Amino acid sequence: MFFSFWPHRNEFSTSRKDLMTDLIAGLTVAIVALPLAIGFGITSGMSAAAGLTTAIIAGLLAALFGGSKYQVSGPTGAMTVILIPVVQQFGVSAIPALGIMAGVMVVLMAIFKLGAVINRVPWTVVEGFTVGIAFIISLQQIPLALGIAKGEGEKSYIVAWNTLIDALGLGLNFSSLFIVAMTLFIKFSYPVITKRLGLKLHIPASFVALFIVTLITKVFSIDIATIGTIPRSLGSLQKIEFTNLTSLLVPALWIALLAAVESLLSARVADGMAHEKIHFEPNRELFGQGIATVAASVFGGMPATGAIARTSVNVRSHAKSRLASVFHALVLLFIAIIAAPLVSQIPTAVIAGLLLGTSYRILNPVSIMESLRTTKSEASVLVVTAISTVAIDLIWGMAIGIALHMILARYSKSPLSL
Repeated sequence: MFFSFWPHRNEFSTSRKDLMTDLIAGLTVAIVALPLAIGFGITSGMSAAAGLTTAIIAGLLAALFGGSKYQVSGPTGAMTVILIPVVQQFGVSAIPALGIMAGVMVVLMAIFKLGAVINRVPWTVVEGFTVGIAFIISLQQIPLALGIAKGEGEKSYIVAWNTLIDALGLGLNFSSLFIVAMTLFIKFSYPVITKRLGLKLHIPASFVALFIVTLITKVFSIDIATIGTIPRSLGSLQKIEFTNLTSLLVPALWIALLAAVESLLSARVADGMAHEKIHFEPNRELFGQGIATVAASVFGGMPATGAIARTSVNVRSHAKSRLASVFHALVLLFIAIIAAPLVSQIPTAVIAGLLLGTSYRILNPVSIMESLRTTKSEASVLVVTAISTVAIDLIWGMAIGIALHMILARYSKSPLSL
């Protein structure tokens, strides 16, 4: 059984040309992944080091044992949504046990061959779910963008509202807002400028914005909060606390379901982008994500999933095999060990700006408008799923979306296909 999940030699590039292509793709993805890993680590309530550790360990193991040759795994915005209330209630010390429980659940899904079932989630539900995640990620950045502590509340929209009220009472931090605006401006204008100038050297806009804005804050001595110290190591073995296992069971189940759905969705999108004739293996993908989550959590990281944004960059960078994802993890390891002091100087407002830009990319307004112009049934499923995801939580949002899809398909003259 387990040997069917092991990697095969023919899944890795062997020619010098393909190896070089994979190396360049891996380097490109690593540059994109760096600010995202740091940002999601901070947003989750853990740390920048935790995000980086997750991207390295989970990214490497999922690349080796997963079912997709293009998948890039690590911390994601959707996962932070579930982790935030857990960290607030039980503390960071609960994450290793939580990650082990969730990872084992995902591995069991692979063993019992549930990948094909999960992979059939209706596309309109997936789109609504993605819209909800994009809004939640944006709301989570408000404290970092305003440069103040989070407001009270459990739901993201309540926390964001209370944070705005607190900021108005204390006085707006215009330096922090300026940094966010500058980051967004560079992130979105850089690709336009390079296209007009005809530059062929591709450097990810997120990295360009991060580098330039961080440099500006140092040159002009702008007083603003930074990421802080990042250990120059690949995480450390954590003490596993088994005191709250019963209370952690439900969050672990939600994390396992999210990891499964998001990873399979990402792999599905990657195959579509690459026009692959041989599709990814769903159950093998679940196995890889499960062991990746266990390992990352035990070594100071957090539960991980396949990341659509990073995976799409990998495909667009012409990755030839899963070696590209392996190289991405190795480049991040090099950065963590060699450049940690430099990374620690990045302003948190820059991270907020980058994640706001990322959430806009995830939202993809053009695609959403096209979806809303389809049938009323599909538009209703999308909107209800998105609202439920933001107002309730991720898993309930998807469950409500699937239920509505099935009801409308049952009573519609032209049933939607599941």
